[in-house]
Parts: sequence; C-alpha cells; structure tokens
Amino acid sequence: MNAADHRVLTVDTVLTGKVAPLCDDGSSKTSAIAKTPVDGRVWLGETGLAGDQQAELKIHGGPEKALHHYPFDHYATWRHDWPAGASGLATLAQAGAFGENVSTSGLTEADVCVGDVYRIGGAIVQVSQPRQPCWKLNFRFARADMSRAVQHTRRTGWYYRVLEAGEIGAGDMMERLARPHAQWSVERLLRVVYVDRDDRQSLEDMAKLDALSPSWRKTATRRLESGEVESWSKRLDGSAGQS
Repeated sequence: MNAADHRVLTVDTVLTGKVAPLCDDGSSKTSAIAKTPVDGRVWLGETGLAGDQQAELKIHGGPEKALHHYPFDHYATWRHDWPAGASGLATLAQAGAFGENVSTSGLTEADVCVGDVYRIGGAIVQVSQPRQPCWKLNFRFARADMSRAVQHTRRTGWYYRVLEAGEIGAGDMMERLARPHAQWSVERLLRVVYVDRDDRQSLEDMAKLDALSPSWRKTATRRLESGEVESWSKRLDGSAGQS
C-alpha cells in the first residue's frame, strides 16, 4: 500500500443517474450509467444514493453494490492510452464516465482493501468487492472493446456496502476507520480473478474472506470445485450475464 491510503482524502464529486436509453439507435437498451454531479448533499441508504437508479436491479445496485467508487486518477491514463481515431474520448472529460457515484483523486485499487471501513460525511461504508465491467461500457464509450480494456487493465473501481446511512456530498472528508484484511487489496483480488486464475491457495483464501461479497466468494468456490474459469463473454460482450 502506498502512503495515499493513510491520508484523509476529500470527495471531489458525488454523482447519481437516471435510467435512460443507452444509445440513440432506437434500440430498447437502457442504463443509468451516465452519472452527473449532485448539487449539495444526498442521502446514502442501504441500497444506494437517493435519486440514483439502475436499469437492471438483478445485476446492478443492491446492498453489496450500494456505492460505486472510481478513481479520477485513471482518467488521464485512459486519455493518454486512447486508440488513435477512436470515438468516445469526450466521455472522459469529467467524472461520471464509468458510472461512478464517488470520485476522488489519490486512492486507487492498490490502496484499498476489501473490508476497509470509511467514514464519508455522515455515512459509514465498507469496501465489498471490485467492480466487474459489463458490456454497457462499450456503448457508453462507443468502443467495442471498452469493457475488456477495463478488465484487462484492472482499472475497475470498487463497491461499498453501507454500514451506517447518512448524508454525503462533494467536499466531505473520507477517513479510513478500519482495515481487517490488509493483505487483500482490490488490486490483488482483480489479479487472482483475471490473471492468476488457477492460484488455488489464493482462491481458497478468497472463498473464506468474510468481508468479500457472497457473489465473489462463490466465484472462488466454483473454480475450486470445477477446476475451470467461468465464461466472461456475456458480461463483457452481450446483453446478459452478471456485472
């Protein structure tokens, strides 16, 4: 962990979104991935921010994905690495491009561990899992490989569960209160799931990680039992699957 995760950080932006058409091609695809900054303070409850919506409640949102945090630190890297001639670059002009609810600078997947407890304004939250990119990012950025690029680079962001509801807003201090699993950074989890996919010892440890969301623990258990890696194609390329 670098020094960043020992600092009290400031929340730069809090964002919410409404369900709307995902693209203007006349299709029925909808999403609330386009988030915009909230003016003032907003209530953060067990299932998320007041006024924030999700198009597919079986996949997005819920207690284990109540709040999505994406590091604004990654934006400059995305812009620098953007393929020449590819459209969608303008989407990276401001926070909210990745469907995040919280934007900060100075905190990345390397600095955050599953189970970390933070006070944000009047709320207390706990890191529950990394974000798994889905196919809607491809439409959001007008780039067919965007979901795979997010997964490959492991610049995914992460989710919180809400331990204590309260109001939050831009300018709030973000203070870490507890770290029960210092050896399990979000970066490490992403590496186990997407890179070192047959590391049985790590999978065994991951399956027993109590602060990790049940769906991620089940992924580890299934791999151990089957000896196979689950398919990602529907989530990354199709209109179904898990995210």
